[in-house]
Amino acid sequence: MAFTLATWNINSVRLRRELVAKFLKLRSPDVLMLQEIKCQNDQFPGKPFARLGYVHQAVHGQKGYHGVAILSRLPLDDVSPRDWCGMGDSRHLAATVTLGGGRVRLHNFYVPAGGDIPDPDANPKFGHKLRFVAEMASLDSRDGGIPAVLAGDLNIAPLENDVWSHRQMLDVVSHTPVETAGLTNALRQGGWVDVMREAVPESEKLYTWWSYRARDWQASDRGRRLDHVWAAPELAAGFRKLEVLKPARGWSGPSDHVPVLATFDLD
Repeated sequence: MAFTLATWNINSVRLRRELVAKFLKLRSPDVLMLQEIKCQNDQFPGKPFARLGYVHQAVHGQKGYHGVAILSRLPLDDVSPRDWCGMGDSRHLAATVTLGGGRVRLHNFYVPAGGDIPDPDANPKFGHKLRFVAEMASLDSRDGGIPAVLAGDLNIAPLENDVWSHRQMLDVVSHTPVETAGLTNALRQGGWVDVMREAVPESEKLYTWWSYRARDWQASDRGRRLDHVWAAPELAAGFRKLEVLKPARGWSGPSDHVPVLATFDLD
C-alpha cells in the first residue's frame, strides 16, 4: 500500500490554520508533521483538521515557542516526546502507525536554529544546536525494532547544493562545516537514508526554505534545504515519490518553509 508523509514548519499553526487546511485538501497526505506550532496543547486548533479526516492528533506544544504536532488519518499509538539536551523544549514527538499489517515509527523533529553567530562560546544557542544534533546520533532507524521515518525542520542544509551558494554560506549558521558534519554523523550512525536525495541527485539544487528578508524570494531563489525526510533502509527501498510544494511559499501569509511530501510503497 502507498503511504504519504508530509512535513512542514508552519511558523504558528494558529496564525496559519487556513493554510494547513488548504494543504490537507490539496494533497491529502496520510500523515502531516508540523513544526514550530507556537502554542500550548490546549490552544492547538485541531477541530478544523479533524473535520478534514485527520482525527488522530498528537501535540507537544510550548507557550509562544517551538512545538511539534502530528496529524494523521491513521490511528497513532505509543505517542512519546523526548526532551533532547534536557532543555525542556518541545522539539520532538514520536508516534507509531500501523499500515497493511506493518508498523512504522514516526519521529517529528524541530532542531534549534542556533542563532546568528557560529561560535558555541560566544553564542549559547549555537552550542545548544550542536549538542542537540550530537544527541540525535543515538536514534536508530529501527527504533525499538520498528522501522522508522524521521522528518522535520532540522535547520541544517548539509550538502553543497542544499544552499544557493556553498562558498558564501560556509560561515552562515545552517551550513557551517561543524553543523553539516554533525548532521551527517547522525544520519550515518542511525543507519538512516536521506530519501530526498534519493529522489533528487546531490548535483542538483534542492530547497525547502526561502527567507522572509528577500524582497522577491522567487526571483532571487536564495533558498536552503532545511527540511528533511530520513527513513530506515527497508522503508527507503519502497520510497517512490518526492514533492517539495514550492508554490506554498507564494500563498497569502505564508510560512518561510514549504511542505515536503514523501510517498512510500509498503508491503
